[in-house]
Amino acid sequence: MVIVGIVAVCIVLAVLAFFVPRLSRHPERGTQRTLGVGSRMGGKAPGALGRIFSKPFRSSSKAVGSSGSAGRRARRRFPF
Repeated sequence: MVIVGIVAVCIVLAVLAFFVPRLSRHPERGTQRTLGVGSRMGGKAPGALGRIFSKPFRSSSKAVGSSGSAGRRARRRFPF
């Protein structure tokens, strides 16, 4: 269920970044900030559990950032 939610957020951010590049940065940063909080909370677990619990949040944050930048990059390459 969480994976579907992250995929949906990435798609929405990519479409938003394509159509309104300037306005897409605020939702992207907000999503990354929220995922960062989850990563920090998961990282407070002791030892290897901390790394295991925080990894999904880190990789989701990377995916959100790359989908937003991909939408803006595609917009730059378009001829209009």
